[in-house]
Amino acid sequence: SFPTRRSSDLKQIEGSHAMAEAIALCRPEVICAYPITPQTHIVEGLSAMVRDGHLTGCEFINVESEFAALSVAIGSSAAGARTYTATASQGLLFMMEAVYNASGLGLPIVMTLGNRAIGAPINIWNDHSDAMSVRDAGWIMLFAETNQEAVDLHIQAFKLAEELSCPVMVNVDGFILTHAVERVDIPDPEQVDAFLPPFDPVQVLDPASPMSMGAMVGPDAFMEVRYLAHHKQMQALDRIPEIAAEFKAAFGRESGGLIRCYRCDDADTIVVAMGSVVGTLKDMVDTRRAAGDRIGVVSIGAFRPFPLEEVRNALMGARRVVVLEKALAVGMGGILASHVRMALRGHPNRVYTLIAGLGGRPILQPSLNAFMDRVAAEPHYDVHFLDLREDVVEAEIARMAAERRSGPIAENVLRRVAALGQMMLPDAAVTGDRP
Repeated sequence: SFPTRRSSDLKQIEGSHAMAEAIALCRPEVICAYPITPQTHIVEGLSAMVRDGHLTGCEFINVESEFAALSVAIGSSAAGARTYTATASQGLLFMMEAVYNASGLGLPIVMTLGNRAIGAPINIWNDHSDAMSVRDAGWIMLFAETNQEAVDLHIQAFKLAEELSCPVMVNVDGFILTHAVERVDIPDPEQVDAFLPPFDPVQVLDPASPMSMGAMVGPDAFMEVRYLAHHKQMQALDRIPEIAAEFKAAFGRESGGLIRCYRCDDADTIVVAMGSVVGTLKDMVDTRRAAGDRIGVVSIGAFRPFPLEEVRNALMGARRVVVLEKALAVGMGGILASHVRMALRGHPNRVYTLIAGLGGRPILQPSLNAFMDRVAAEPHYDVHFLDLREDVVEAEIARMAAERRSGPIAENVLRRVAALGQMMLPDAAVTGDRP
């Protein structure tokens, strides 16, 4: 039922459509989704394949909300069907109760998360706020650096989810990946069929053998249930790199895994990050290496389970570690950075948190280079905000202190930015250090 394509062919295609083709090659039996930017093109592509007969044996279910989408996915997976869905941002928050239910029931659902900022204020551009909001919900969480990796990770995700009977979330940066048109290798159906066996569910709802799923569990057993969910994540620490190795053997390219190191062997400074920004960081590393700077990049491919041992081994030789993250734990600082510090506990490495790209703000090479120069030259506070408009922030802080009714912060900031003229990012400047 699939058009034949040589695996050596590179197809010029939008990222979302490439992911849709890869997901279809995994032969899902139920797809249920509600459109929300920036993941809409993925499920639109899949719905067209089902409608046109290119994806057979699959039911595409239109639902009235994101909560309904994952609820339907839970039902279909419990009934024994290979199941897929997708969402982003506020849509993920709307399905939050079901997110926990899916993992608590141990259902091997695969979901794409088109990473996007969470409001208020409303923002449709990319950061990792949505993924970080569910980091402890019990899903395996994989992050794609490129559209080729996004394609490959979905194929690996179905295998991983079904082996462990655990849901898997494939994170792809909204717009940066989902809407980028580039050359991607879409595998042959025969290759995927050989790599991904037919779905053999661990648990199935069968009218001939009635049972309950998701029943009440009291204090006598709840801790054991949660421990077993943790145990699956620990199993994934072994299976993720194994499946990545199997994928390389079958498809001829490296993709996935727990972490990937770039020019780290002799690095005294290593930058840690997740997602598409790693490509920008690699360019920065190449430039600085040419100037004699010993710097490298560690890309986190699996955020859950978090590969503490692998991260520790990769970073132990560095004098300083910069964690660039596209999310902010308000009142605390860096989320990924806290995990890196846990990995490095007992080691003298200095860890810096660099909050960047929130709400889709560009992460520019001049700003990154300026920050790296400052970190190398002098000690700094822990948390930094790349290209923060301090003039706008300080003016709003002063206004809030002077007026009892401060009003809506977002609207006040927008007015001030407009009053100052078109917002321009600082030239090669890093601002916003905080103790």
